Amino acid sequence: MYGKILIAYFSASPSRRTEQVAHKIVDVIGGDLHEIVPTVPYTEDDLNWNDSKSRSSVEMRDPKSRPAIAGEPLDLAPYQVIFVGFPIWWYVAPHIINTFLESYDLTGKTIIPFATSGGSSMGQTTAHLRPSAEGALMKEGRRFEMGRLRWRSTRGLLRSGFDTILKKIRLGAAVFFIWDECSCFFCRDVV
Repeated sequence: MYGKILIAYFSASPSRRTEQVAHKIVDVIGGDLHEIVPTVPYTEDDLNWNDSKSRSSVEMRDPKSRPAIAGEPLDLAPYQVIFVGFPIWWYVAPHIINTFLESYDLTGKTIIPFATSGGSSMGQTTAHLRPSAEGALMKEGRRFEMGRLRWRSTRGLLRSGFDTILKKIRLGAAVFFIWDECSCFFCRDVV
C-alpha cells in the first residue's frame, strides 16, 4: 500500500493558477488538499518581480530566506506521497516551499513537485529543494505552462494534450505517469 496522498500548494498571484492545478490533481488521484499560506499574505506590489525592492525580490535574493507559514503544522504521518505545488519565482520555487519542507520529518516519503509558470522552466528547482526534504525521495518536478492547459479526465488519467509518456514512477500500487513539456501528470492507474 502506498499510503495517503497529500497535495500541498502555494498560490499567491491573483490568477491562482497553482491552486487550479492542485485541485485538478485532487480531482483525478484523490488525496487531501492543503494550501500553504504565508503568515503575511503577499500583495500585488509584493509580487512585482520588476521591482528589486519588492518583498518577493528581496526574499528570492536571500537563499536563507524562509517566510513564515500561517496555521498549525499538519500531521504528515499518514501521507506517503506528497505533491508540492508552487509558481516558479526567479527560476526556482518560492522560499516558502523550503519553509514547508523543512518544517517536517519527511523521512521515507516521496515528494513530487509541480509548478506553474508563464515561461520559466523548472530549471534547477528540484535540486534546490532536495536539501530541504532530508530523508525523502524527491522526484523530478514538472511544470504546467500557463495558458496551455486543457484538462480532460479519462480512465483516471489527467490529460493536457501530449501523447508520449516519458517516465513512470511506481509508488506501491499506484503508477504516476509524468509527461514532459507542458509537464502534465497522468496519475493513478491502479495495478
